Amino acid sequence: MKGLILAAGFGHRLRPLTEHLPKPLLPVGGIPLIHYNILLLKYSGITDIVINVHYYAEKIIEALGSGKGLGVHLTYSKEAEILGTGGAIKNLQSQLGDAPFLVINADILVNVDLKRLIAFHQQHRPAATLVLRKDPEQSQYGIIETDANDRIQNILSKVPLKKGRFRKRMFTGIHIITPKVFDYVPPNVFYSITDSYIEMLKKEECLYGYTMRGYWNDIGVEKRYREVNQKMQERKIRLRYMGN
Repeated sequence: MKGLILAAGFGHRLRPLTEHLPKPLLPVGGIPLIHYNILLLKYSGITDIVINVHYYAEKIIEALGSGKGLGVHLTYSKEAEILGTGGAIKNLQSQLGDAPFLVINADILVNVDLKRLIAFHQQHRPAATLVLRKDPEQSQYGIIETDANDRIQNILSKVPLKKGRFRKRMFTGIHIITPKVFDYVPPNVFYSITDSYIEMLKKEECLYGYTMRGYWNDIGVEKRYREVNQKMQERKIRLRYMGN
């Protein structure tokens, strides 16, 4: 399975830290943020990785190169105009479109068992599997509702709900995508993958939610970025793929 790291964003919420450095290269615990997700993928057996880039693209490419130093093979998708999460994925259809692939946002720090995620996806064989988590602040990220069998029934309250009791979760920015998803993303425009998933649910396409356990943090804002660095310094964050 190939991996895709979404790293094209401007990092507006982290200004002024990102005025002269792209968010994926901001130091976390003394190493660039994007290294963590590269090493997570490697630890999970995914070594063929594409990174989409736009803002300070050349700095990211120069810093990471071919990926040999990290034990992986990196290629890059340079976006002349930023395409959003859906547009970035659609732009790589010819490169990634023959088999399921794993997508992860560059601005999260996470300790998740991707091998279990892949096994879950292979068991259920949906059009896409989204990694979800329970969080007391999940409403600020947008609610995703699943049934007792982990099938996603609603996203952001945009789909008419069937009768029943549903579990509320939030999306972590990690998902496994099959070629079916490309049918729901328009080409060559800025587009959110969330909108694609909503349209898929309306057409009764099958999406599943894998509820993760373990550490997760969106460090795309300055407050959380500084908090994470402090916890890293105090050795309060343990990431199995980093050997701690």
